[in-house]
Amino acid sequence: MPITQAEVPTLHASRYLQQLCKHWAHKLEVAFTPEQGQVTLPEGARVHMRALPGALDLRIEAPDGPVLERMKDVVARHLDRFAFREAPLPFDWRDGA
Repeated sequence: MPITQAEVPTLHASRYLQQLCKHWAHKLEVAFTPEQGQVTLPEGARVHMRALPGALDLRIEAPDGPVLERMKDVVARHLDRFAFREAPLPFDWRDGA
């Protein structure tokens, strides 16, 4: 299963994690606390998030490479929407992490 990870610098990691999880909870399977969250994305993918001091740690797992690439874009676009004051956020995806 392909995996990618990114540590996105922001002072509002917990806020964005919670906003994203609440947004997706209307349509997707979501579990979260202020410190961490997990969302089952379409096409068998999953995103894990952790709010760190000064960053939001993201890890996406997907059944194949094309799905992984699509989900990286989906997660980044949604986070940039919630972080509009900071957007675009820098996503330094490290595949195979």
